[in-house]
Amino acid sequence: MNPLVAEFLGTLILLVFGNGVVANVVLARTKGNNAGWLVISIGWGVAVFVGALCSAKASGAHLNPAVTVGLALAGKFEASKVFGYIVAQMLGAMVGAVVIYYFYREHFKATINADDKLSCFCTAPIIRGTWQCFFCEVVGTMMLVLPILLIEPASLENFSGVSAAKRPEFGLGSLGLVPVAVIVFGIGLSLGGTTGYAINPARDLGPRIVHHFLPIVGKRDSDWEYAWIPIAGPIAGAILAALVFVLVT
Repeated sequence: MNPLVAEFLGTLILLVFGNGVVANVVLARTKGNNAGWLVISIGWGVAVFVGALCSAKASGAHLNPAVTVGLALAGKFEASKVFGYIVAQMLGAMVGAVVIYYFYREHFKATINADDKLSCFCTAPIIRGTWQCFFCEVVGTMMLVLPILLIEPASLENFSGVSAAKRPEFGLGSLGLVPVAVIVFGIGLSLGGTTGYAINPARDLGPRIVHHFLPIVGKRDSDWEYAWIPIAGPIAGAILAALVFVLVT
C-alpha cells in the first residue's frame, strides 16, 4: 500500500472509532449515553490501536502531524515526506468525521446541547485559560511522542508482529501497537481532564472544519477562537520531545 494512502485510511479509521465513542457517550438516546470518561479513554486507545494496525506496515502509522513533525526533527523520518503525510492525515480525519456525523445523524437531531454536538468533532477545555490549555496540550503530546522515540522498537517486535528491519517507516507501529494504545489510554485517564487531550492537530482541526460546513441541526459555532491551541500545542510538544530525545541519546 502507498504510505500516503495508509496514512489517510489509518487516520480515517482512527477518527471513526475515536469520534464514534465520543458520539456514543455524549449524544442523546444512544446505547452508550453518559457512559463516562473511562469509556471515552478506552475508545480512543482502541482507535489508535486499530488505525495503527491497518497502516503500520505501509507508513509507520503516524496518524498525527505532531508525530510526523517530532520524528522528522529527531532524524527518524525524511523531512521531504512530512507535508504529504500531514495532508493525508488531515483528509483522513475529515472523512472520518463525516462518517460519524451521518452514522449518528438521528442522535445529533435528538441532542439539544450544541456544545455536546461540537465535542463529537473536536476538543474544548473545561476551564478556559489560553496558556494553561496550551501547556496541557504541550505536555500531553510530549508524553505521546517521547515514548515513541525512546522505547527500543526491537524489544517490542512481539507486540506488533513486524520486525524492526521490515518496517519501512518509523512511527506508532515502531513503538508496538499494544504499547502505543496503552499510552494513549493512559494520556486520556491522566492528562485528558483539562482540554480533552487533542494531542493531534489533524484529529482536531479536520473535524472542526467539517463541523463548520455540515448541516447539523441546532449546532453552534466551531469555536475558532480556541482552535489554534490544539494545533500549536501538540506541535510544540512534539518539538520538545524531539529535543529531549536528541539531548539524551
